Amino acid sequence: MELWIIATFVAFFIKGLCGFANTLVFTSILGFGVDNVAISPVELMVGYPANFIMAIKNRGKIRKDLVLILSFLILAGSIPGTLLLRDVAPGYIKMVFGAVVILIGIELFLREYGINILKESKVIMWIIGLLSGVLCGLFGVGALLAAYMSHVTKTSDEFKANLSAIFIVENTARIIIYCVLGVFTLQSLKTALILIPVMVLGIGAGMLSAKRINEKVIKKLVIVLLIISGVALIVRGV
Repeated sequence: MELWIIATFVAFFIKGLCGFANTLVFTSILGFGVDNVAISPVELMVGYPANFIMAIKNRGKIRKDLVLILSFLILAGSIPGTLLLRDVAPGYIKMVFGAVVILIGIELFLREYGINILKESKVIMWIIGLLSGVLCGLFGVGALLAAYMSHVTKTSDEFKANLSAIFIVENTARIIIYCVLGVFTLQSLKTALILIPVMVLGIGAGMLSAKRINEKVIKKLVIVLLIISGVALIVRGV
């Protein structure tokens, strides 16, 4: 249980600080000794209230039009995602999306130093938004969605608010699917209930730390986490 507690605190500290990457950190730490089928339902149940905390904390920054559009894209992403899973090996899909996330992360990093490679285009951003929906619908991974959100939001609070609001929609859909498929077990529910107080402590510490860290530093940390997320997707796809 100690490993679960450590993974939860670290994952949601990062969530409070940067607004995402909790799934990446949580599954990476627990992946050494716990099967993914046991990790995913617990992470979902613990992460669900965490997204409400983040969204409520930054509710004044939520852009309803952006949330509605991207929520639709994510839910719609499950349709082409299902077709891709049927016709293409999931490993190849993860590697392709991982490469895209890395490239976007590099582009965002260069943008921080005044080097603009990707021109601001609604068409390009919509394509990235649709692809993020497919990836989230396929694997529940929000890396590409976070990359898209970095392009269309100006501050870390706005980034966290809108990303968390969209994750609430995605989490709700996934909870319904998990219930229908019987993925949740009594043990996963017990584990999640034990870890929720740890999540609250972690996300609270992360949000407090964010107030004391320069906005540009947080932005660069988000970019680094995006690149790491892309590398993780490629590694998992190999």
